[in-house]
Amino acid sequence: MKRLTKLCLGISALAVAATCVVRAQTTSPAPSPAGNGSNATVAATPAAIRVSQEDPAAVQRGAEAFAASCASCHGATAKGTDVAPDLIRSALVEDDVKASLIGPVLRAPHPKGASQIQLTDQQISDLAAWLRVQVYGAAFRQTYAYQDIVVGNAKRGEQLFGQKCGSCHSTTGDLAGIASKYTPPALQGQWITGGGPLRNGGGRGARGGPIYTENGSMIADTAPPDINKGTLTITVTLPTGESFTGVPISITDFNIAFKDVNGVYHSYDRKDGFPKIVVHNPLQAHADFLKTLNDTDMHDITAYLVTLK
Repeated sequence: MKRLTKLCLGISALAVAATCVVRAQTTSPAPSPAGNGSNATVAATPAAIRVSQEDPAAVQRGAEAFAASCASCHGATAKGTDVAPDLIRSALVEDDVKASLIGPVLRAPHPKGASQIQLTDQQISDLAAWLRVQVYGAAFRQTYAYQDIVVGNAKRGEQLFGQKCGSCHSTTGDLAGIASKYTPPALQGQWITGGGPLRNGGGRGARGGPIYTENGSMIADTAPPDINKGTLTITVTLPTGESFTGVPISITDFNIAFKDVNGVYHSYDRKDGFPKIVVHNPLQAHADFLKTLNDTDMHDITAYLVTLK
């Protein structure tokens, strides 16, 4: 059963890539069942095909096979639906070589209740090629092409915005005309993250580390960090009781590096609970919302925000 489950995941990822290729070159695929990921249209670009060294003709045939046999359950982009799981991040698909792992799964009967498919060896090989390209595109975002991100229900998005975002943001205030400032993909990224880092480390404005002059000599970077209303900051307390407030450069289980508000660089090993670190994240509400956000809600809110010209 575990082997069969992994195979199904691999097929889903392949479905996503196939559908997106067909969408880009011919017409839109048939609607898939409602569910998370069913409306997303993200595809690997020709760059992903080229760098992955897959045969473009095989990838195109695989896209067509996926659209015909897999997309109805796994979704138009193989990100999964309420019916079948996300396949893009399937370990089986990521480890596949020339359909050696995907092939046995596709040839075996699907789980009870799933529609059974009949594929030739050539179709299986093509599906595997398409899926590997799609997984490659997911891992290396520079090969991604956002073909149509505005696919949600703007009316529902307006309601969700009022429920989830309205207490902090205003469409006539801080978000007025926001759709004129960003492309739809960039706008979606901006509202999801709040325009800043959501995780510890990598604080905005904290460059950190040495700076080298043109002759190769090293000087300290003493410029104070750029701290604004969206910057993640930390308070670090040493075993001696001395404390600093600044912007993190990196926080790991073993070390912390940051610049304090005066621009001084600090780096300390972490041991026995010290130094103590308190994180102040003004974007915590976005981070919490992200944990509960599904694709349908995300695209609906984006569809609403793009109307704010």
